Amino acid sequence: MSTETTMLKTAESRTSVKCVVWDLDNTLWDGTLLEDEAVRLKPEIPDIIKTLDSRGILQSIASKNDPEPALAQLREYDLEQYFLYPQINWNSKSGSIVAIADAINIAVDSFAFIDDQEYELEEVRYSLPGVLCINASHLDRLLALPQMNPRFITEDSKDRRLMYINDRRRQDAEESFTGPREDFLATLKMEFTIARAREEDLKRAEELTVRTHQLNTTGYTYSYEELKELLTSDRHHVLIAGLTDKFGSYGKIGLSVIECDGDVWTIKLLLMSCRVMSRGVGTIFMNHIMRLAKERNARLHAEFIPNGRNRMMYVTYKFANFKEIESVGDKTILENDLSKPYQFPDYVKINLL
Repeated sequence: MSTETTMLKTAESRTSVKCVVWDLDNTLWDGTLLEDEAVRLKPEIPDIIKTLDSRGILQSIASKNDPEPALAQLREYDLEQYFLYPQINWNSKSGSIVAIADAINIAVDSFAFIDDQEYELEEVRYSLPGVLCINASHLDRLLALPQMNPRFITEDSKDRRLMYINDRRRQDAEESFTGPREDFLATLKMEFTIARAREEDLKRAEELTVRTHQLNTTGYTYSYEELKELLTSDRHHVLIAGLTDKFGSYGKIGLSVIECDGDVWTIKLLLMSCRVMSRGVGTIFMNHIMRLAKERNARLHAEFIPNGRNRMMYVTYKFANFKEIESVGDKTILENDLSKPYQFPDYVKINLL
């Protein structure tokens, strides 16, 4: 079986790619920056990079090079702005990919890595078997891979890179702030909006169920069509949440699906984007659902299914006074008696639509 066929068959078995990591020498450009008098950008590269960006796929660099001349070359090609947290150093490529994943806060197994050296690809395959490794000689097939083609391209996905750039500005502001954490959060002037989902929200809602694994209580995925059906159901509530602050919009970052069976409400799904993990809005979202259930004199249950990454959501349920009442296989059923009062924090403005 050819290397190309192997790559394509491997790609078919992988989940959607959230971030593409590029090598530089003889991958992004022809030539070796530190050895050749000049390097030349591969003609197809600008279109590939801009197309991936427009699809909401993040990009970064893992290159064994000196950072200053490499970044200068990217600036000369007007491409530097497309790469988040570039790792241009002499570390292993797998180590660089892990550093990028940690900085962006997404799972390594949602990454693809492109390099011209089979040795480097093998090192990453061995160290990070979840990464999709692609030889640079196959760039002509890259944009056609199903993992590079999300089902929907939403406004949030079009702006994803810019949202991450704003996240970096927020991190820098937080690192330079001295004082209590709540005082810093107050400086952000956050506005958190929770609303019943509308049909125009459903493409992003489907995307959230597919892309969000860490801050996700059950891992259930819902298609656009399934969500549209739930909108017309008397037995379901579909809530979607968005967040903005002084740096800009985070986009739609939260989703919940609640099943109403008589006087029992069950949270089938509650998820939040990892980008808002430290903002406390997951707890606000959960407590809004608790308030709604209490207003309607309903008992509130919640399902939790571990996926290896989402224990934080189980802990969040426990801190919110949910108690385990039943286990069915991997699924745990919890209940909240809704007796614990909760005040929304002062550092965020809540809009309930």
